[in-house]
Amino acid sequence: MSRKKKPLPILEQVEIEACAAEGKSLFHWDDLVVFVPFCVPGDIVDVQIRRKKHSFAEGEVVRFIQYSKVREEPRCKHFGICGGCKWQNLPYSEQLKMKEQQVKDQLTRIGKIELPEFRPILGSVKQWEYRNKMDYGCANKRWLTKEEIQSEIEGIKNTPAIGFHITGAFDKILPIEKCWLMDDLHNQIRNEIFDYAPKNDISFFDLREQVGLLRDVIIRNSNTGEWMVIIQFHLDSSAADNEGNRWESEDGKKALALLQFVADKFPQISSLLYLDNQKCNDTIGDQDILVFKGNDHIFETMEDLKFKVGPKSFYQTNTDQAYHLYSVVREFAFAGCSSKTSLTSDTSVSSNSLPLVYDLYTGTGTIANFVARKARKVIGIEYVPEAIEDAKVNSQINTIDNTLFFAGDMKDVLNDEFISEHGRPDIIITDPPRAGMHPDVVQTILRTSPNRIVYVSCNPATQARDLQMLDCDYRVIAVQPVDMFPHTPHVENVVLLEKK
Repeated sequence: MSRKKKPLPILEQVEIEACAAEGKSLFHWDDLVVFVPFCVPGDIVDVQIRRKKHSFAEGEVVRFIQYSKVREEPRCKHFGICGGCKWQNLPYSEQLKMKEQQVKDQLTRIGKIELPEFRPILGSVKQWEYRNKMDYGCANKRWLTKEEIQSEIEGIKNTPAIGFHITGAFDKILPIEKCWLMDDLHNQIRNEIFDYAPKNDISFFDLREQVGLLRDVIIRNSNTGEWMVIIQFHLDSSAADNEGNRWESEDGKKALALLQFVADKFPQISSLLYLDNQKCNDTIGDQDILVFKGNDHIFETMEDLKFKVGPKSFYQTNTDQAYHLYSVVREFAFAGCSSKTSLTSDTSVSSNSLPLVYDLYTGTGTIANFVARKARKVIGIEYVPEAIEDAKVNSQINTIDNTLFFAGDMKDVLNDEFISEHGRPDIIITDPPRAGMHPDVVQTILRTSPNRIVYVSCNPATQARDLQMLDCDYRVIAVQPVDMFPHTPHVENVVLLEKK
């Protein structure tokens, strides 16, 4: 005889106590911490418990009794459904306090190492329209809100959408009418594509069945005023001309007509690109991308440097704030922050010589090129070969001749033989992905024994773990949180370490 699970309770008139990880908030219920989305400290709410574990629970607000005094009215109509800007209901000054505290908590609780007084967090120059890139999925079935499902509007269940993927529903897209995170021209471009497609018999992609023509739209802009639009199509693979050219098929002609419409409607677009993606996912790193109009790249500038950004290039998404982030990195790397040892370790040259710098996880070489003029040489290492080619091009564009770039898995490239060949670095700058550094990489850094390490992280939790491993030989001299993504819980953090 099966035993029915006890129904989970509704907790009435609880007060939200604090913000938590991933943009959620929390309160305590008996011995449990309960996490709730889309609340702010001070809200009084009724909460339906949805999931209960031994040490925590997750809930959903079913009724607001009283709004917090610190709550702010969200600007975006999609707030609470989209899931991207989880903190639009929190004033920006409060967001910064939460992010600063998040860095302190994670470095203290996880790292368990001696820390200096933290520098105040650097807030973003822009709080709205700060992004330079947005990626929109296209689907033949849109996500429906509870209200829309209950309204039973005829025909709404199978309408297409261009917008964002909903967590937990990979095949459905929330239609976006206006996103506030990028210049408004991108909203106009996306909405015109959405209006044009059904009127011209262009089908939207079905992720489950892997059919449908319009698949994905990527929009980028730059501080030089250039715009790039990349449209992913999924052409009918059975339809082609006698020479196998699918772009001459009915699907292909519809796709090219859409591209011409976008080119005519938006002359601001200097790079209009397209591709036929037959894979099961939307990533374009391994795809052939074609130029419909203009160039295959745009440019970003930083100080007197230019950076070429192609369709596959990584560039910090918040252009203005990237400059402030990299300025902190440069300051930490080269300023005399109480170091008792010479910045350079090469005894064959004078103590006034410039240092040798390794830039780990260099991406397209933005940091490497940004600091190159203060270094004897900068050696950048990155996993993605295309990114390394971009890094080399960026050095050439800026007539920088003291950089070397290498592609490969960090733990395989950065080894004792590599260091013996290229020299022991005086400074290591490392900017790993969210997972942090592989333990083998940390051990290689310890054996290499640079005088100074600048650790840039988009995940202070994994940064704290790595700092604990480095603590045997290094002490943390400075900590600088930097906000790159207003209205989200994400925060960057820069740490300076010096040899003990």
